[in-house]
Amino acid sequence: MITRLIESGCRGIVALGSLGEAQTLSCEEKIGIVERAKRSLKGRAPLIAGVSALSTTEAVSFANAVHETGADGLMVLPPYVYRGDWRETEAHLSAVFRATPLSAMLYNNPIAYGTDITPEQIMKLRARHENFHAVKESSGDIRRITDLKHLASDSLVLFVGVDDLIVEGIAAGATGWIAGLVNAFAVESVRLFDLAQRGPSQELEELYARFLPLLRLDTVPKFVQLIKFVQEELGVGSARVRPPRLELASKDQKDTLALVRSFVERRTA
Repeated sequence: MITRLIESGCRGIVALGSLGEAQTLSCEEKIGIVERAKRSLKGRAPLIAGVSALSTTEAVSFANAVHETGADGLMVLPPYVYRGDWRETEAHLSAVFRATPLSAMLYNNPIAYGTDITPEQIMKLRARHENFHAVKESSGDIRRITDLKHLASDSLVLFVGVDDLIVEGIAAGATGWIAGLVNAFAVESVRLFDLAQRGPSQELEELYARFLPLLRLDTVPKFVQLIKFVQEELGVGSARVRPPRLELASKDQKDTLALVRSFVERRTA
């Protein structure tokens, strides 16, 4: 999968994110995945390791472990389950940022994780940590990109983290995309990103309109099962997931398959 993504034009790999089902893996399994990803990349692109844990101690320990394993950077999440106030959230994130010299990205996803880190709070973190360099913004509010763009200037790299906001996010000032459907449709995702960076065009409008029904699979609770099902249908992955997730029920499979076939047929035409 890594080779396919890089050869399709992707410029970096994030391991142990949501689609990697990091929450369901043991620490040993996570480290093994980082090791394998590092070997597979062969220096062709940077490897970012997702750091997510129930406790600050566990997150710091894991950050140190993947640093030793060879990760090039960290994507840091707030703690699972416990939704702390800003004082607690800041202490957790700061501890992980300080744990290694690796370049760190903050993953802000209040919809999934229940902890919202505002642009003003993000700037406080940036002022205190020299290795805090980027934000994956997944609140679903495009105004967050605009706010961060104006507050951070060039001090933070902004990534869109929601598939169906990529064109709007780039227009608002984001310069990167950590995508979901790219795992199934790598070439189309890279093309869409490149077109969005160039600005409005008929090709961008047409590709985005065709791709949007699939990109919206990334925005619903079963997005992991949905995207992995699409991968299996295209022969570029497996629909297998770990409990408590279960593979899609037959109706969900049928509806998703119709979207995939419609997109593929129009692409072929």
